[in-house]
Amino acid sequence: MGDKKKKAQMFVKLVSAAGTGFFYVKRKPRQFTEKLEFRKFDPRVNRHVLFTEAKMK
Repeated sequence: MGDKKKKAQMFVKLVSAAGTGFFYVKRKPRQFTEKLEFRKFDPRVNRHVLFTEAKMK
């Protein structure tokens, strides 16, 4: 049988810096080694805040 190939992309969780526990899930290429950071909307605090990358469990 053939060897399994690693997928080209992986899923990461973007967690709110506001500490609300709200998160987004995003796909990221495997060769991209830097941590993702986005300014996105957090509905629990009703404003745009910084979201940083965390590992999926």
